[in-house]
Order: sequence, then structure tokens, then C-alpha cells
Amino acid sequence: MKTIALAAAMALSTTAAFADAEKYTLDSSHSQVVFTYNHLGFSTTYGMFSGFAGDIMFDKDAPEASSVTVSIPVKSMFTGWEAREGHFFSPDFLNAADGDMVTFTSTAIEVTGDDTANITGDLTIQGTTKPVVLAAKLNQAGDNPLAGKPWLGFDATTSVLRSDFGLGAFAPAVSDEVKIMISIEAQKAE
Repeated sequence: MKTIALAAAMALSTTAAFADAEKYTLDSSHSQVVFTYNHLGFSTTYGMFSGFAGDIMFDKDAPEASSVTVSIPVKSMFTGWEAREGHFFSPDFLNAADGDMVTFTSTAIEVTGDDTANITGDLTIQGTTKPVVLAAKLNQAGDNPLAGKPWLGFDATTSVLRSDFGLGAFAPAVSDEVKIMISIEAQKAE
């Protein structure tokens, strides 16, 4: 189990992939990014991105040679209140246009346990790129009983400062820190 867990956790590193790496594509229907922030000290507000795409090049024999890339449409954000989404897409925050993407590309990994790792990567939001570290956990690696092919599942957490990406409007009343929770599934590519 330790070897499988370690190998799957290392699927998120970004060193050059060896010829034995296998491509996995994110299952957009079972992958989400949830974010939270403090609003004026009164509440924790939630939002979500979904419907994104990405690939994991997974080398089970040399997991340090694996990598991950993800692209998330900015306008896939859902907060549960249309006016809030409109404000987030305005020049006060994202100044978002159709086709704008948030991207993540892994750059390094530090294995921290049998099924956990710290994944470092470049997060780009509206033209600004900053390094972030994801605390990742392998949920499962194996055959998906419904799809009948190999599948990977991970959860990860991190936090970022909005101001690092030029999105610090109304801070600190509206918290600069945004906590991020990620859950993804990836299927072996055809």
C-alpha cells in the first residue's frame, strides 16, 4: 500500500516525465475547487469552481517524474448568489472576461507520509503567477468499478492571499486570506 500511495502522491510533482509515464485526465464531473473567506468578521463565505480540465502524467515506477497541469475557467465560479459572482467578475476583483483561466502547474513535491505530500506549483490568476503549496492526500488509486479502468483520486488544501494576485479589494475587512479545498478524480487516458 505504501508504494502505491507514495507513487500516486508523487503524481503531482513536475519534474520531467520518463517514457513510462501514463496520462490521466481529470474527471471534470467529479473535480471541484471550493474556497472560503471571512466577510467583515460576521461570516465565512463559500464559493466553488468546477468544470475544469487537466492532465496528470503518472509514472508509477518513478513517481518523481510525474506532473500535473490544470486549467479552470474563471467564469465557472459559483457562489450561490448571482450578484456576488457579478461583483467578483468586475474590475473590483477579477475583471473577468469569457475565456479567462486560472491555471496550476506543479513544480516540486515533498512526500510527507504514506498517502500525503506537499505539492509546490505555479498558480496563475489574471496574469499574475505565484508559487503555492498544496497539502495533498491520495484518496484512492485503482480501477474504477463503473468505468472499468485505472483511476486516481486526491484531496488537497492550501491558502492564498488575494493581494498577492492583485485582488485585494476591501482587505482586511474582507479577509485577504482565501482558504482553498480541492478534490479531484482522474481517469487513465485512452
